[in-house]
Amino acid sequence: MQLLRLFMEGLDTVSYWYRSGRFIPGILPIPTHALASSSYVDAMSELILNSRLPVGLVAIGIQSVPDSATVDACKEGLLRLRRLGVLLHFLNFCGSAEELHWITDMQLEGVHIDMSTLREHNLASDALSQLRQSPYSPTQIYAANIGLVQDLKNASTLIADHAYGGLMMAPVSRHQMLQINDSRIAKAIFSLHPHQHPNQNGDK
Repeated sequence: MQLLRLFMEGLDTVSYWYRSGRFIPGILPIPTHALASSSYVDAMSELILNSRLPVGLVAIGIQSVPDSATVDACKEGLLRLRRLGVLLHFLNFCGSAEELHWITDMQLEGVHIDMSTLREHNLASDALSQLRQSPYSPTQIYAANIGLVQDLKNASTLIADHAYGGLMMAPVSRHQMLQINDSRIAKAIFSLHPHQHPNQNGDK
């Protein structure tokens, strides 16, 4: 139940930004044992459908390659979610042959590489080339956890499609997001339509 509550909070955050006029996809990490459980997948599917979010705004973050005992059930769960328009991402990619096989087999939309781990261990030179072996591949590379300038340089070397981390944007809590969105300055910056008749406080 704790997992479903956190999943619902993640959907609420995506919905919040969507209602604010900003199409910001949410990547929700889910353990493989939950993806292999039909009851969990049923519950997540119901929450996704009830959220009424557009296709492409909800992504599942796969935390590890499932073991041989659950791989078939996990694939079935992921395919069910994909039919709802959910994107599939692999988190904490290390470049192993097992991970590469799983990513290409499932044709995942995103692969996240933790840049902090590359400070000590280089990624195999052929790992990225295998991910990019087809120009028609849907897989995009995400440089994650960029905390140092060196991480940013490494992300550039990898030719990552996207990058994120503390160096690029400081963490913002949900409460701070609400405060930012409610401020007069934020309204002036983020408003989709200019206010026609602001009052003396600058609010609509």
